[in-house]
Amino acid sequence: MSRPEDLRISILHYTAPPVTGGVEAVMQAHAGLLAGAGVQVSVVAGRGDASALPAGVDLTIIPEMDSSHPRVAGMRPALDAGEIPRGFEDLTRDLYEALRPVLANFQAVMVHNVLTKHFNLALTAALFRLLDEGALPGCTAWCHDLSWTSPNSRSKVYPRYPWDLLRSYRPEITYVAVSEARRDEMCALYQVPPQAVRVIYNGVDPREIFGLSDEGLELVQKIRLWDSELILLMPVRVTRAKNVEYALELLAEIHRQGIKASIVLTGPPDPHAAASQEYFDELVRLRDELGLQGWMHFVFQSGSDPNEPYLVRMDLVGELYRICDLVLMPSHREGFGLPVVEAALLGTPVAATPVPAAKEIGGEDIFLLDLEQPVDDTAAQLLAWLDGQPTVRFRRRARSQFLWQKILEMQILPLLMEQAK
Repeated sequence: MSRPEDLRISILHYTAPPVTGGVEAVMQAHAGLLAGAGVQVSVVAGRGDASALPAGVDLTIIPEMDSSHPRVAGMRPALDAGEIPRGFEDLTRDLYEALRPVLANFQAVMVHNVLTKHFNLALTAALFRLLDEGALPGCTAWCHDLSWTSPNSRSKVYPRYPWDLLRSYRPEITYVAVSEARRDEMCALYQVPPQAVRVIYNGVDPREIFGLSDEGLELVQKIRLWDSELILLMPVRVTRAKNVEYALELLAEIHRQGIKASIVLTGPPDPHAAASQEYFDELVRLRDELGLQGWMHFVFQSGSDPNEPYLVRMDLVGELYRICDLVLMPSHREGFGLPVVEAALLGTPVAATPVPAAKEIGGEDIFLLDLEQPVDDTAAQLLAWLDGQPTVRFRRRARSQFLWQKILEMQILPLLMEQAK
């Protein structure tokens, strides 16, 4: 299996969107990400609506999979009391017979919670029967919760069939926990070493959390801003007064000190001033000499028409303020320096030369750049200053680990490709 486009996977749970729940939200994210990567995705559930799923994702409904289905709900009181009710094996057989031809179409199956929660034990038993027959290849148990270790559920499981299925380790299953704490619980329950359970955290959609517009998301993806460990914003035009060459030297030194940083400069050079265009050409040569292609982004070049400058609206600049880790203003001179105040209102750190807004308003709350100091010393001091701010430090770590797209590329897709071999 070499390409995501060759992969056919199903995502299985009691219910699917628009049913609201934490697991359903994760399924929705998984389905959308995988479909966006070209994977053929189908959700298999007892209740849901295909219109609520991401584009390109199919839905198969088997009503008795729903934990609230009358046949399932009717058996719950007896099962919660430790009794196997009449009709349990019939329901298990019906689910097995319904699932077998459906799941035969897939190379990998992501089973969310059904193998560790007691909400539909007949469904759990049906899946184990498929496992026994080798009819559930590429099975991944995505474990959000465990009935055997939950204070609320522990009294509803018993040391015999079918409850024992929820603590039975199967070597042909790949187990995934959504946190290290949950992995530790699973390892203790299954009596297996930590390497027997993978940890894949839940993620966040940067478009939602940063409030990105379609245009903003397209820009961020085009310049691959999520690849950056540190994002510096220069909300200025390309003029000599802004001292962009210093920003480039500083960026190069930050890279030499081990941080893959980016600078996003939002404004264009003056199209009517030859000197401004000459300065921009100098900056491009310096960028290339320093090996910063792909790290120094002149946004005005990011439009669909290379002959027309892409002019960034202020609301889009506001989106970039929310994304960045630092507003950088190494200006030789400013009448005021409004970006300093804009950054302050959005809680974004600022590094600037002592322009009026920085010196008079920012005071001790910003990092003052000393242009006479060697740039390597400045880079080291700036990085130490940023590392000393817990919100910035945590933000950078969260962005590197918890964006859904990164989780998909680094963990979920490789796992599924491995399962489908």
